[in-house]
This record gives sequence, C-alpha cells and structure tokens, in this order.
Amino acid sequence: QVQLAESGGGLVQAGGSLRLSCAASGRTFSTHAMGWFRRAPGKEREIVAAINWSGSATNYADSVKGRFTISRNNAKNTVNLQMNSLKPEDTAVYYCAAVKTPSLNLVVGAYDYWGQGTQVTVSS
Repeated sequence: QVQLAESGGGLVQAGGSLRLSCAASGRTFSTHAMGWFRRAPGKEREIVAAINWSGSATNYADSVKGRFTISRNNAKNTVNLQMNSLKPEDTAVYYCAAVKTPSLNLVVGAYDYWGQGTQVTVSS
C-alpha cells in the first residue's frame, strides 16, 4: 500500500514557476513508477509527466515539454514536478499517482494509488 500527499500548489502569474512535491509512504515506493496528472474544469484527467522507478526514464505531455520537469528521490520517497513558464491553460488540479510496476507508464487507468490533488491556478 502506498499513500500519496501532494503539496506546492497555489496561484501564480503567467510566466511564473511552481514546484509540486509528492510525499509517499510505504516501503515499496522505489519499485513503483510515478506520474503527475491534472484535471482542468470540464476536462478529463490527463497525464502531465511520468517517471520510471529509478528516474532514468521520463516522458511528458506535448503541452508541457520544455517547461515541466519530473524527478524523484527514492531515498526520501518523494517525486517532484518543476513547472516553469506557466500558462493560464495549465490551471488545473494536479495529482500524483503511483503504479505497481517499475516501468514508465502513460495510461491513466493503469495507476493504482492517487493523492488528493493540489490546485494550481495561473492568472493571465
């Protein structure tokens, strides 16, 4: 069992930066691939970024490539999302999630554990 808790959301102006953090509990964290997802009002939940168990492989949605960076620290049981050059269209609730396999995974439905989410609002 893995429990996840996100932090770091907030209100920021367009062009600004935020760093989201996800703290995980559970001894098996380091064997799980992780992902960051978001749900904007009126839209489906979508993948933002994913990372494999070791951090050696990452993948990003086209809409955030070059602006967002996902990373993890298995010693601290954390996964982070550095968000730069934020745009109003990045406004959403952001979720951290874990899947019980080590390989990078881009499929929303594959994830087994979810955090409660943190609101990110980007003003124009």
